[in-house]
Amino acid sequence: MTGYQEALTDPSYTGQVLVMTATMMGNYGVSPQDAESKKVQASGFVVKELTHLPSNFRSVQSLDAYLADAGVLGLAGIDTRALTRRLRTGGAMQGVLTDDASITDAQLLAKAKAVPSMAGQNLVPLVGCSSNQTWGETLGEWSPGAGRGEGGDGQRRVYRVLALDCGAKSNILRNLADRGCEVKVVPHTISAEEIKGFFARGQADGLFISNGPGDPAAVDATIGTLREVLGMGKKVGGEGVSPVIPTFGICLGHQLLALAVGAKTFKLPFGHRGANQPVKNLMNGKVEITSQNHGFAVDPESLKAVGGEATHVHLNDGTLAGFRLTDRPVFSVQYHPEASPGPHDSAYLFDAFVTMMGEKKPVRF
Repeated sequence: MTGYQEALTDPSYTGQVLVMTATMMGNYGVSPQDAESKKVQASGFVVKELTHLPSNFRSVQSLDAYLADAGVLGLAGIDTRALTRRLRTGGAMQGVLTDDASITDAQLLAKAKAVPSMAGQNLVPLVGCSSNQTWGETLGEWSPGAGRGEGGDGQRRVYRVLALDCGAKSNILRNLADRGCEVKVVPHTISAEEIKGFFARGQADGLFISNGPGDPAAVDATIGTLREVLGMGKKVGGEGVSPVIPTFGICLGHQLLALAVGAKTFKLPFGHRGANQPVKNLMNGKVEITSQNHGFAVDPESLKAVGGEATHVHLNDGTLAGFRLTDRPVFSVQYHPEASPGPHDSAYLFDAFVTMMGEKKPVRF
């Protein structure tokens, strides 16, 4: 409905054409502060009506000019709600956009049919960083402020987070930094030995696995790395296994952690998108309204079979929305607690991660 700039710059949308359901887009223009990455990540943008004269004191250019500068095609004048009904019935579809009038409908149809399915695609190398980086930006004036930076001992201290970048949204990193964390962003290609080295040298207190695009099962090298880091199949505290690597995953990170512990993932018919998705926290019975953006999900039965415990469930379709390990400080959620845009009901998850880094015990909500 809103947050078109955040959606366009979300690395999780890499390789996809976005269709917006709100009838008018571009009302408040574009502001550099609202970007979730350094560039437009989506492949195309479809709206019903485009605003040509934005009104917002923060705006530096129009949505139309923003897309043109990025070389991304937009399409206006479409009955997007009718298109949405088709997508909700038939599921996400392959498609093409063009501004070349010489291409025939038959040629466009052939191109659309030739577009590969998202299933089986590893798109993480297209969006993740290629070298270690330090992140220091916080939420600034948008920060709720109270109660940040407290660990499990109740004292304010700085925790060092190693963030595995599979296409991380900036607002996730801002939320970590806002809670007093020192965040080091590392490539998804980092080895298990390198990760464990950070912890062995006392240079990291927690491991974060970010969101990202594509089929999680195709990111096999990173899955193998996480499996080794978590020491799956070995007794906690056993030889070569660290029992104290508090780990938190969001969206793709949730799926990668589930695959690393031995669970399975599957492609949803049309995915979960938008900022009004209801999720129930099974550990305290509370319902939270969440922001979501994913096309794959974790199979709950396969997770249960390998010892994972469901912590959150999506109330619209019953799909798994979060899990934890009961013998290790590891948990993850399928949705976006950083909610940019969206509600802040789930911001407590970042606080839970900070607490877990202090206690080095399985997460509690």
